[in-house]
Amino acid sequence: MGFVDEAKFFVKAGDGGNGCVSFRREKFVPKGGPNGGDGGKGGDVILVADRNLRSLIEFRYASHFKAESGVGGQGSGKHGRSGRDCEVRVPMGSLIRDAETAAMLVDLTEHGQSFCVAEGGRGGLGNARFATSTNRAPRKATPGQPGEERWLRIELKLLADVGLIGLPNAGKSTLLSKLSAANPKIAPYPFTTLEPQLGVLSFPDIDPCIIADIPGLIEGAHQGVGLGHQFLRHIERTSILLHLIDVSGGGDQPYEDYMILARELAAYKKELLDRRHVIILNKIDLIDAPRRYQVEKQFDGLGLPLLAISAEEEEGLESLRVLLGDLLERQRAEACHDLADE
Repeated sequence: MGFVDEAKFFVKAGDGGNGCVSFRREKFVPKGGPNGGDGGKGGDVILVADRNLRSLIEFRYASHFKAESGVGGQGSGKHGRSGRDCEVRVPMGSLIRDAETAAMLVDLTEHGQSFCVAEGGRGGLGNARFATSTNRAPRKATPGQPGEERWLRIELKLLADVGLIGLPNAGKSTLLSKLSAANPKIAPYPFTTLEPQLGVLSFPDIDPCIIADIPGLIEGAHQGVGLGHQFLRHIERTSILLHLIDVSGGGDQPYEDYMILARELAAYKKELLDRRHVIILNKIDLIDAPRRYQVEKQFDGLGLPLLAISAEEEEGLESLRVLLGDLLERQRAEACHDLADE
């Protein structure tokens, strides 16, 4: 089953309950006054960001969400109960748009963040509300108002500190499994990973970070070739991008692979080039020392941090952890400095 990172769904808030027309009927009170109660308010539909959700797969099976309607008013001045809200839990990083206008409504980026996407209708007024000195027996009540309803579109963008990007079979899943406790599916064929995998990378002296294995890109991904648009969307929110390059190919293949990734990022969104980029040369256990020197020389002119590793043999991973820790510490310090300036 493919990764679901975009979905369309319908929400309907509860209708308000109707107001009641009623009069007191008590012994020895021949002309009782109006005592019809108000109707209850309809329930709202509320979206709530949940850190435990990772995809929009649930929206394949449930695409209509409806809140409870308010209860009508009753005699003896009894007001109707308000309808229960309908709470829809969505992953952190969900961007909500109106399906018809494409207007963005909210970007849910924090755990527990909520947003009302459809407001329940107001309850109708009972006839007790309309009593006046000149009209002591009103036979008027108002109906409840209908609740809001709308079609929405939800897009999911992963929230991660570090994103692993590379062509299919570059070894991203293997690297993620070695760096964290994640257990992504690993196999020797293209597009093993059909949905982004998240792992937690711990450090001895600083807070841990979230690292995401972004599924393999291919040439033309920015135009939607393969699953390109779906996967490029998730790169937008990662602050450090690790370009994982398979060095087992001959000639200039490693450098050409990197250029494919760079072109796809620039074509999709040029701002991605301003992120912190690190080049990781993977599978060095499959080449000899002269070839390794030759490959490393291909990347000399880029001015980017460069590390050679073997994820499978766990060679060079400690150096990678140290580099990531330094980059994260520097980035967090800069973020704190920016906040202080504001």
